[in-house]
Formats: sequence, structure tokens, C-alpha cells
Amino acid sequence: MSLGWTLFVIVIVAINIFGCLWLLWWTARRRPGDPAPEETSHVWDADLTEYNKPLPKWWINLFYLTILFAFGYLFWYGGLGGIAGYSQWSSAREHDVEKAAQDARLEETFRPYANQPIDQLARDPTALSLGRSIFNNNCALCHGSSGQGAIGYPNLTDDIWHWGGSPDRILQTVLDGREGIMPPWASVLTSTGGENAVDYTVAYVRTLGNPELLRNDYMAAQGKKLYEGVCVACHGVDGKGNQDLGAPDLTDDYWMYGSSKESLVEALTHGHHGSMPAHRELLGETRARLAASYVWSLSHPAGGAAESQ
Repeated sequence: MSLGWTLFVIVIVAINIFGCLWLLWWTARRRPGDPAPEETSHVWDADLTEYNKPLPKWWINLFYLTILFAFGYLFWYGGLGGIAGYSQWSSAREHDVEKAAQDARLEETFRPYANQPIDQLARDPTALSLGRSIFNNNCALCHGSSGQGAIGYPNLTDDIWHWGGSPDRILQTVLDGREGIMPPWASVLTSTGGENAVDYTVAYVRTLGNPELLRNDYMAAQGKKLYEGVCVACHGVDGKGNQDLGAPDLTDDYWMYGSSKESLVEALTHGHHGSMPAHRELLGETRARLAASYVWSLSHPAGGAAESQ
């Protein structure tokens, strides 16, 4: 904390403490010139009289004790901005100590699963239960509690994997993350194929899963040349994609950002940037391995989830 903020906090604390002291002192006596309560002739319920009367001494002394406690607290624990207390206590240090203790307990829990193969962990009901908990705490926000994803977030329960679905590939994805980038190609396409180039390319892409549609589709035929000049580098001549690049297969029926013409035009015009954060530092390798085993089990129920139910 900067010196300026420290001084600001000190001033606020001093105003509060000494303000309380002044208030107690001021209210502990009658104001000069006030008549005594018994001189007003205003009495209710036999003993309630008019004008201010000081609190009982024992009550005021309790207030003074709380202020004395505040001085002791500030001396021991600090509370004056960047000035530490005599004990050098800080909430950050206490958090670190408690976190270290909890991390040690977690390590004991996860130790039996260190370096175990993903598919083997997926057959262990206890490991799979731990993996499900880790998934729900860290992955469900994007992929959903069931792992079926959403627009822009892949479905983890099918057999379609943009970056590969082998146990080692899934673990690498969880540990180090992925960056899937689809550049905007509209300007490149239109510079070579004219103003309808994007529509032509979309028409061809939609025939990749069923080449028979290409025969009588003029727009798709025009788009084929454009596709082969721009898109083939990532998605391949046959549109099967490239898992080393994260380029999706365009011949199946799964479209992470939607399969409508509008969605494909949007992809070519503005591109997409999908980011899977790295979890190596957040989870550590063993917890990431357990989460990966649960993810792998979602698409391999015979070897994983089904046996744990």
C-alpha cells in the first residue's frame, strides 16, 4: 500500500477513535445551565424525567474498555494501512498457511493416482468420482455439467475431437490448453472470386459431407476452386481437418459454431477464436490427469462412466 493511502487510513482511524472518546466524554455529564431532571416537573411512569442524563458509569466504562481494546488490536494485528502490527500478522500470510495445509491434504488424496494412465483411471470408480468433481469445479462453466458443451464450446461426450481424442491428447489439452483460430477470409476470397465468393465457398463446404450434392450445384462448383485456394491448407482437400492444428472436420454433422448458412458466412467473414485455458498451474498434473480421465470416460462409457454407475 502506498504512503498516501497509509496516511489516509491512519487519519480515518484516528478520527473514529478520538471521535468516540470525545462523544463519551461529552455525554458523560449534563450540559451547563440545564436544570436538574427533578426540577422540570415532567415525570412519566414514576421515574422517567426530562433532559439528558448521563449513562451509568459502568456502561460508559465498558465503552472505554472497547476503545482500549481497539488500541491493543491495532498494536498487535495492525490496521493502519501499510504499517504492520507487532505480531506481523496478515490475512494473506494466514491464507497461504491454510492453503498449504489444505494442499498437503489434497496431495495425500491424489497421490495414488499420480502418473496413472488415463484409460486406467477411467475404470477406477473412486478416481472417476474425483475427476467428476474436478471437472464440475473447473470445466463445467464452459462445457456444461453434462459435458455436452454449447455454441463455441465443444461437446465432450461424442467421438469428434478437433485436437484429438486419445488419452494423451486429452491430457495435453487439459494441462497446456489450446488456441483454435479461424482467420477471417472474406476479403481474400472476394479479391479472387468476386462479391459472391463467400456464398460460393459456403455452398461448397456444405457439400463436403455429401459430395453427390456438388454435381448440380453451380455455386458449390464455383466455391470448390475458392476452397482449394484458401481453406485446403488447414482443412485438407477432402475437408477432414487437421487435429495438429485444431482444424475441424467439415464432412461430419458437428458444427461447434452452428451449421446454418448464416453461421458459416459469419465464420468466413469474421473468423473465430476459441481458447481453452491451460490448467497445469491451477490443478497440477495429477488433478488434471483425473479430470482428463473423466472427460475421456464421457465418450468411452464402456470403459469409464458406465462401470462407475
